[in-house]
Amino acid sequence: MSEREGSQRERGATTAGGPALAPGRLSAERAESWQVACALADIPEAGAVRVEFGVEPVCLVNTEGEVFAIRDVCSHADIPLSEGDVEGTTVECWLHGSRFDLRTGKPTGLPATVPVPVYETKIEGGDVLVRLES
Repeated sequence: MSEREGSQRERGATTAGGPALAPGRLSAERAESWQVACALADIPEAGAVRVEFGVEPVCLVNTEGEVFAIRDVCSHADIPLSEGDVEGTTVECWLHGSRFDLRTGKPTGLPATVPVPVYETKIEGGDVLVRLES
């Protein structure tokens, strides 16, 4: 295990089926509202990864030139959205096929009817930052 992976695991971040992606060291300014999630290069184009901020699982999606952050739990079933397929600006829950709009968190089809939270993102110095506050 690399030094980076070891330090990331110590901070408690995980990804579905892959090495840990984690919040890095934060400056005092960043720690106030934005948290480093991972390097932009760690999110494949038209793909998703899971990061955890404490107990909050977040699905990061890189699609159509933007990075989106959405709670990584389907509102219909307790399934990680980061394990689903990305199509345009939606992500699919693989279990029952519900899709969620990455901009709003609203389901675009049944069986899910309840939206999931979405979070603001920004890119800074090659890192993806997420603001978990609403």
